[in-house]
Amino acid sequence: MRYLPLTPDDRTEMLATIGAGSVDALFRDVPAQVLNPAFEGLPPHASEMAVERHMKALARKNLSAGDVPFFLGAGAYRHHVPASVDHLIQRGEFLTAYTPYQPEIAQGTLQVLFEFQTQVARLFGTDIANASMYDGSTACWEAIAMAGRITRRDGVVIGPIHPHYLSTARTMAKFTKDEIRELSPALIADAGDDAVIGMIDDKTSCVVVQYPDILGRIPDLAKIADAAHAKGALLVTVVTEPVALGLLESPGALGADIVVGEGQSLGVGLNFGGPYLGLFGAREKYTRQMPGRLCGETVDADGKRGFVLTLSTREQHIRREKATSNICTNSGLCALAFSIHMTLLGGEGLDRLARINHARAVYAAEKLAAIQGVELVNQRGFFNEFTLKLVGHDAREVAHRLAQRQILSGVALGRLYPDATDLAEGLVVCVTETCTDEGIATLVAALAEELA
Repeated sequence: MRYLPLTPDDRTEMLATIGAGSVDALFRDVPAQVLNPAFEGLPPHASEMAVERHMKALARKNLSAGDVPFFLGAGAYRHHVPASVDHLIQRGEFLTAYTPYQPEIAQGTLQVLFEFQTQVARLFGTDIANASMYDGSTACWEAIAMAGRITRRDGVVIGPIHPHYLSTARTMAKFTKDEIRELSPALIADAGDDAVIGMIDDKTSCVVVQYPDILGRIPDLAKIADAAHAKGALLVTVVTEPVALGLLESPGALGADIVVGEGQSLGVGLNFGGPYLGLFGAREKYTRQMPGRLCGETVDADGKRGFVLTLSTREQHIRREKATSNICTNSGLCALAFSIHMTLLGGEGLDRLARINHARAVYAAEKLAAIQGVELVNQRGFFNEFTLKLVGHDAREVAHRLAQRQILSGVALGRLYPDATDLAEGLVVCVTETCTDEGIATLVAALAEELA
C-alpha cells in the first residue's frame, strides 16, 4: 500500500509557490540522457519470477573472490573474516542501533565505539581516534581540511596515494580553494621521498603520504615528517591496509600528526564496493579540530563506569559555521565488525597475521619476478602488496586475459591511471593469508605463458 499524502491540488499550490511550472522543471539541470536513459533490451515490465530468473543469470557471470586464485588489492583487500564477526553484528541490539544521543539507553553502543576508538588509536600510534567515518577517501579529505584549519594555510602536497583518494580531495578542494600539488607514481624502485619533500614550502598546510603507497612501497615517514614540521606543515598519513600496521611501525610513532585510513580489510570483507569504514586518528592537541564524533569514558552519579558522546562537531549538532564537517557520519556497524575482528586477533594475532601476509607476498614476488619479462618495482621492500612491470606489455590486456582463465592476477595501473602511458606496464599484486601455494603457482605459470 503506497502512502501519498499530497493531492494534485497540493502539488499545484506548492509548484506555484516556488515558481515552477511542473515537477519536471525541478530537474531541468539534469542532462536528458541521464534523467531518462534508454535501457536497450529491457522490457517495460516483467513478472517477479522472470526478474528473479534474469538476475540469477546475471549473478552467475560474477567471478567470486573465493572461487579462483585472487590477487586483487589496491585499496580493497581480501582477508579471512571469522564467522563470529557476522554472527555478532547481526544481534538486534547492534544491527538496529542508531547514533547514541541518549547515553542512558545506549551504553552498549557507546562502549563499542569507545573500544573501537582505543583500538584505532593504538593501531595508528595516535593520542585519539574518532568513532569512524564513511570511508578512507573521505577521511583523507577531512584530514586535509583539518590541517588547513590548524595551520591556516591552503597548500597541500600529496604523494603517490590511491587515485580515488586523490580524486576525492580534488573534488572537495574546488569548494575550499585549497591548492593541491600531487606527485604521480612511477615504475622505479625509489619511493620518491625526496621528491615529496622538495614540494614542501612555507604555504604548505600538510603533506599527505600513503603508507604503504599505491605501488606497495614503504615511504620514510620520519624523514618526511621532519621536513614537513620544519616548514610548519603537518604530516597526514593514509593507511589503506591496516593489517600492515601489525608489522610496520605506527605512523604516529614516526611523526604523523593525523592518520587516516580504510578499515575494510578487518571484519568487513569485500562486498561489491561497499560499505567501507573510515578510520581517523590525531594528536590530542588537535581534538577540537577533528571531524566526527568522539565517545568518552566517565562515571555516573553512583560512581559507576559509563560512556558518553563527548564531542560532536558535525553541523547537525552545532552552529553550521562552527562545524568541522558535514559528511562525517560514522559507519557504526562496520566499526563494530572491525572492532570484533581486532578483538579476536589481539595484539599477538595481528602481528602473526601481518607476518603471514608478508611472508606469502615475498614468496609470490620471488616466483613472479623470476619470469622472463617481469621486473619487481619494490626493491626497497613491501608488505603484502607489490608492483610488477610487465616489460613490453599492457598490464590491462594481460590481466583481462588471465581473468578469462579464471585468475584474478592483480590491478593494472592503466586501469587506475588511464591517461598515464608510463604506468601501462604496471600490475599491482596483493598476496594475503587467503592465497595458497597452489594459487600462486597457477598465477606464475599462467603469467609466464601470457608473456612468452
